[in-house]
Amino acid sequence: MFSIRLQNARKAAGLSLRELGERVELTHSAIKKYEDGQATPGSAVLIRLAQALSVRIEYFFRQETLKLEGIEYRKRSALGKKQLDAITYKVLDQIERRIELESLFPRPPIKEFAPVEGLADVINDMAQIDELAETVRLAWQLGFDPILDLVDTLETNGVRVFMVDTEGNSRFDGLAAHAGMMPIIVVCRSWLGDRQRLTLAHELGHLILKGRLSKTLDEERACHRFAGAFLLPRASILQELGEHRTKIELKELSLLKDEFGLSMSAILYRARDLGIISESYHKSKIKWFSMNGWLRHEPGRAFPSEKAHVFEQMVFHALAEGYIGESKAAELMNQTLADFQHLRSVGSGDAAAGQ
Repeated sequence: MFSIRLQNARKAAGLSLRELGERVELTHSAIKKYEDGQATPGSAVLIRLAQALSVRIEYFFRQETLKLEGIEYRKRSALGKKQLDAITYKVLDQIERRIELESLFPRPPIKEFAPVEGLADVINDMAQIDELAETVRLAWQLGFDPILDLVDTLETNGVRVFMVDTEGNSRFDGLAAHAGMMPIIVVCRSWLGDRQRLTLAHELGHLILKGRLSKTLDEERACHRFAGAFLLPRASILQELGEHRTKIELKELSLLKDEFGLSMSAILYRARDLGIISESYHKSKIKWFSMNGWLRHEPGRAFPSEKAHVFEQMVFHALAEGYIGESKAAELMNQTLADFQHLRSVGSGDAAAGQ
């Protein structure tokens, strides 16, 4: 078990055998022997390995090992194997800690993901995807209003959401996968809110549409259509813009972005998909956005980033109810006991001040 854990942690850190060896003052062959299960490090080396890989020592002896199945990476072709491995193993560590935490509750703290009833078995054209997204919204009791907290909405309906730091790698947006029966969506922590939300909804599209698309439809385009329809339903955009427009003011797009958390360029795509604007007007508008650099950084106020706070809330819930102690809480949070105690004391001070 230790050998697998060490290899996973090294890949999550994006280090080669030689690079890890240099950090802990060992040869790469010594590291390889540990990973092949041919040798076991002593306590001093174990501490150095944990420090070099930014994990707690307990990580190496955690029993459960998982695999991500059916991984769908957005922009996968732009990422190398080493980068994909680093992201995958970072996610696996988070998932393992999440599953362990949930298992400590006497009753499941988060409901299981349930397939939405009434969805078409086969999707033959893009227009059907709008109907499918609407069915999901209604099943989740979202109506046609803006989704204020998308992460919370997904978690409430059994989709576990994780955020990763990609160390400035602009070629990763997100992924969808399964860990056992648990649907997983991962998004980059550092992106602006509108990009995160589009990615989250896009990856939800992979989970919902899988096995439903006819061979004539491109899955990435279909998931993009689902994302737009899920975040900005047809009824809502028609109410805001009308059924047909020859032009749309930039301020209109900005106001819709503030309301629905979708980028202005994505709103333009949505308007084109629904026939509100013509293909030629859409092309000219997107060209104008590109010339001004707005496809990367749109003008106006940035939409706030999403927050993945469910895991931390569950840690403190379990601590308050006595399901775990401080040491276990720190381990689950991947923090030292001193750092966790500081975090807890700050929270206690804030709460006391508000009484």
